[in-house]
Amino acid sequence: MQLSTPRSGARTLTKLALTVSLIGGALAVASPAQAAGPYDRGPDPTSSILEASRGPFATSQTSVSSVSVSGFGGGTIYYPTDTSQGTFGAIAISPGYTARWSSLSWLGPRIASHGFVVIGIETNSVYDQPASRGRQLLAALDYLVEDSSTTIRSRIDASRLAVAGHSMGGGGTLEAARDRPSLQAAVPLAPWNLTKSWSGVRVPTMIIGGESDTVAPVSSHSEPFYSSIPSSSEKAYLELNNASHFFPQSTNATMAKSMVAWLKRFVDDDTRYEQFLCPAPSGLAIEEYRHTCPSS
Repeated sequence: MQLSTPRSGARTLTKLALTVSLIGGALAVASPAQAAGPYDRGPDPTSSILEASRGPFATSQTSVSSVSVSGFGGGTIYYPTDTSQGTFGAIAISPGYTARWSSLSWLGPRIASHGFVVIGIETNSVYDQPASRGRQLLAALDYLVEDSSTTIRSRIDASRLAVAGHSMGGGGTLEAARDRPSLQAAVPLAPWNLTKSWSGVRVPTMIIGGESDTVAPVSSHSEPFYSSIPSSSEKAYLELNNASHFFPQSTNATMAKSMVAWLKRFVDDDTRYEQFLCPAPSGLAIEEYRHTCPSS
């Protein structure tokens, strides 16, 4: 079982604070204090928080016109309204073949409400293949950190970026993760791709598949994708019990809970969320779970 090492500088060590003063001839020593991680955002997580329809952050959203961007087809940005806790990580999400962002739009405010800036993209064409969708996900991230409005850019830590997507968008997520190893996390959902080996992926990747998927059967897509990612990379495979190819297109608490926990752990380096990833989660909605067991 692999133990992860958080990226350099991203996690402060626990500090023991000793305050010594003379009070009436005696030494007064302060009790040890646990230092929070530099990117920890929001309250201590619980299952009920992660399973709720919204997280602890209020959110707002804004549309992005295709005529104002380059490399992707515009979309919708969701972001926390809070500016008191510092910057947030950002994630770009792609819909699948023939689909538009509206098919996944429930994910935008849900993920943003846990402390992320989210852009749900429209693709240049609904028929774009996975490689094109991967490039478009990266173009959307570049837009967020370089060209979006000050309101958006000021909320983003450009060093903490992630990608996700459904079907061919999930295949594009793997393409983006391979092509940009500086990403902090990737979450392919029911991914479809003709390429079966992803030995070049170094980005922490959680693949979520559906047991009853007949479009991208897990036996020929999600499972070999997961197995091909090196064991030296953090990875997880969540298979949803009796789920079809289209499970991401409606509210799915099990998927969202694991997805948010993965993003919090690897985009925010927030080890408070390890409890939802290791030991392996279980329940009637989960058919199978494989993992490298992230650990601080």
